Order: sequence, then structure tokens, then C-alpha cells
Amino acid sequence: MLHIKNLHAGYNGLEILKGINLKVGKKEIVALVGPNGAGKSTVIKSIFNLAKITGGYIFFNNKNILGLKTHELLKEGVCYLNQGRTIFGNLTVRENLELGARLIKNKEEVKKRISAIYKKFQILKKRENDFAYTLSGGQQQVLGLGRALITKPKILLLDEPSLGLSPKLQKELFLMIKKIKKDGISILIVEQNAKKAIELADRTYLLEDGKIALEGSGGFILKHKKIKEVYLGGRY
Repeated sequence: MLHIKNLHAGYNGLEILKGINLKVGKKEIVALVGPNGAGKSTVIKSIFNLAKITGGYIFFNNKNILGLKTHELLKEGVCYLNQGRTIFGNLTVRENLELGARLIKNKEEVKKRISAIYKKFQILKKRENDFAYTLSGGQQQVLGLGRALITKPKILLLDEPSLGLSPKLQKELFLMIKKIKKDGISILIVEQNAKKAIELADRTYLLEDGKIALEGSGGFILKHKKIKEVYLGGRY
């Protein structure tokens, strides 16, 4: 579904990614883990045209999406949920969801999609008329997911979705992500909780200094000496 080939990218003349090759298949969760500054978020930002790409290709469903604008990527089925809870606090829950549906012209279709989100995340239905800033951190992250799913994406790009959440809320979030996969949506996730991300994913890429240092399934990655000693503290 998603195929990145020899990607070079960065910001303001600084090269962060140095020839990345990466694939995400249909109905697959792929995790990106690695130390701070390795380029994990830059991979996702490059896909969503938020970084300066100096070389390589990005194909989605065999179409070159390099350089497409945000609304064009959304129409292709690519959706990005960036780091932190980027909701509009001074708008209600429903108004936030309606913003996610702004590219949909048919008002009845918008209502139908919002109803589907309420069915999936019932807490949003209960709080639909409340201002988003009154939600808990976990509820705000659920709202962000709901707003992303309004577009009916084929692939969801998640950048540090568990950031700032308690262990209990992190567990609940990862269960939600598994359910999203069951709906047929592919997921590329950057996550600071390396162990949880590896357990969640079908495949994992380890990034170091802008390059892929390791790739494999969860079982292989978790047992790898480097992962155990450096990222999991040798405890797994």
C-alpha cells in the first residue's frame, strides 16, 4: 500500500533522513522506533508533505504522492494525526468532528459519519456538546482519532499518540488502534513507548541516525540484543 524508496529529507538544509526504505501493507500496523533525533517523525511528516524532501520516492497504492497538498492526500486516503492532542479546545466535540469532515460536501453523509464515530467512541457522544478543552487528556486523544477517522482513511499516520497519557490510558489507546486495524485501515505509528509499539505492530523498523538499522516482526525485534539492551533496558 505505502512504499517509501531511498527517501532523503530534512529541514532548513539539514538532512535528517538518509535513504529510508519502508513499506506498509494493507491492514497492517507498522511501528517506527528509535532514539530521539533518529528521524521517526520526519518519516511521517515527509509522507504528509511537511518536510523538505531532497531525494527518493513515496508511492501510495502505486501512485507517486510526493509533494501532494494536504487536501489531495486526504482524498487519496492518507490521514495524519500529529504529535500532541491537536484539538480545538474552544470548539465543542461535535464541532471538532465537523471540522474533520470539511471536505465532505454532502451534509447527510457528514451526519452519518459522525454517528459512526459516536458508535465507535461512545464517550464522544456523551460529551458532544462540551468544549474540547474540558475533556481529559485521554478523551482529547480519542477526539483526535475520531476526527481523523471521519475522512475514512486507507492509512493512518500516528505520531506519538500515547504522549502524555497515563499507563492505563496508553493501554486503552493501543486497544483502540488494534480495533482501527480490524476496520481495514493500515497504520504507520511513531511511538516513544518502544515495547508497546513493537508488541502492537505486525512489523517494526528501528531508525538510527536517519537510517533503517533493523527491520522485523514483533517477536524478532523484541528478542534482538540491541533492542533489549538499548531500548528495553535488558528487561524483556
